[in-house]
Amino acid sequence: MSEAYHKFMKDAEKKAFDKVHRKTIRFNMARYDAAVENGKLQYANLELARQRAAHLKNKVVIDLPKYLLDFESSFQSRGGKVIWAVDADEALREIVKILKKHNATHVVKSKTMVTEEIELNAYLEKNGIESLETDLGEYIVQVAGEKPYHIVTPAMHMSKEDVAALFNQKFGLPADSSPETITAYVRALLREKFYTADVGISGANFLVAETGSVCLTENEGNGMMSVSFPKVHIVVAGIEKLIPKLSDLDLFWPLLATHGTGQNISVYNSIISGPRQEDEVDGPEEMYVILMDNSRTELLGRKNQRRALTCIRCGACLNACPVYRNIGGHSYGTTYSGPIGSVITPWMKGMKDYKHLSFASSLCGACTEVCPVKINLHELLLYNRSDSVKEGHTKRMDRIIFKGYKIAMLHRNMLDMVSGKTKNKFMKRFVTHAWGPRRVLPEMAEKSFRQLWEERREEKNKK
Repeated sequence: MSEAYHKFMKDAEKKAFDKVHRKTIRFNMARYDAAVENGKLQYANLELARQRAAHLKNKVVIDLPKYLLDFESSFQSRGGKVIWAVDADEALREIVKILKKHNATHVVKSKTMVTEEIELNAYLEKNGIESLETDLGEYIVQVAGEKPYHIVTPAMHMSKEDVAALFNQKFGLPADSSPETITAYVRALLREKFYTADVGISGANFLVAETGSVCLTENEGNGMMSVSFPKVHIVVAGIEKLIPKLSDLDLFWPLLATHGTGQNISVYNSIISGPRQEDEVDGPEEMYVILMDNSRTELLGRKNQRRALTCIRCGACLNACPVYRNIGGHSYGTTYSGPIGSVITPWMKGMKDYKHLSFASSLCGACTEVCPVKINLHELLLYNRSDSVKEGHTKRMDRIIFKGYKIAMLHRNMLDMVSGKTKNKFMKRFVTHAWGPRRVLPEMAEKSFRQLWEERREEKNKK
C-alpha cells in the first residue's frame, strides 16, 4: 500500500475519534444545513434547474476543445493573453515568468482552489515573492500554516475560540477577541496590501466561452479588490471551468450560492472580460488567463468518470457525506476532499497511490442527491474501484480471496458442504482485520436457509 494510504488511515482514525473536532464540525454543518434548506426556497422547481445545469455542463465537457478555443479567441480579442499549461510545473513557471517580467515582489490572492492544487504560495515564497491570501478563511489557515479544510469554507474545522487563540499567538490580539474584532483587524491589514500589491491572482468560478469572460463570485469583496487595484491580473483556472453563454450565469450563480452557503446569490459577483479598456477608469492594465490541464484530460478520457469535470465546486457533496463529516477534510491529504475529491484525485494524482479514496465511502448516495449539477458521484466511485482492480492495483491475496469467493457463491453446493462453524473460523481468520476492531463480526448460522427449507419440506412430506 502507498504512503498516502497509510497516512490517510492514520489521520482518519485520529480525527474520527476527536470529540472536539466532531463537536465543531457538527455545529458548523448544522448551520450550513439550515441555511441551504432556506436557500432552496427561492426555487419553484429546483430539480428542473439542476437538470438544465447538468445538461449545459455535460454539453461543454463533451465538446470541450471547441469551447476552450472560443474562450481563447473572445478573451484575446479584448487584449487579454491566454497561456496553456500542461501540468502544475508549467503553470508555476509561467506565473513566475509573468511576475518577474513586472518586477513583482508582493501578490494578493483571492480564494482559488486551483492555486492550492499547484501549491502556488509555497512556490512563490521559494522565489522570494510574498503571496497573501485575502479571503478571511484562507487567510486564517495561511496564518495557521495549514491547508484549506473545505472547498468553500477553508477554516470550517476551527471554532471562534480557536481563531481567537491563533490571532492572540500570532498578532497579540486579546485571547477573547470576538469574530467582529478579528475581522476588523484583518480588514485593516489587508486594505494596505491591496493598495500596494504588484499583481493580483484569482481563480475563476466560471469561464464564459461566448464572451471570453472570467466570472468570480464571493462574499467579502476581497476578490474584486484583488483584481481591481493591481496593474496585473493573473487568472489560474482548470480547463473544465467553462460555460457556454453569459446568460447561463442566471442559472449557475444562484445554484452555486444556494448549495455552497445557502444564499440566494453571493454578495459580490464580478464579470471580467479582459484588461482595462480605453473607456474604462479602473481594472488591470494587463490580464492573463492560465488554462491548466494537470491531468484533467486523463479524466476526460474516461467515458464514465468524465462527468466529474462538470463539478462547480459548491462543496455540497462534502457537507452531505457521512465519511467527510467524521474524518474531516485534512485526512484526505489532497486539495479536493470528500466525494468529488475521491473521484477525481486518483486520476489527477495517480490511481496507484490514491485508489484508497474511492473506497473511503459508504456509497449511501447522499452526495449524488445534493449535487446541483446531478453528478452521479456514488456510481463514479464504483467505476473508480472497478478500474483500480482492472489496472492491477490490488494485493495478490485479495485477488485470491475474491476469486475463491466468486467460485463459492456461484455454486450453492460448495457452500453447503462447509459447516457454519468452519465458515466462522474462516471469517475470523481472513475478514476480522478488514471488518475493523470496533465492529462485531457477524456469525454464520450453522445451517443455511436452503438446508433449513429442505428439512422443513422433508418433515412436511413425512406427515
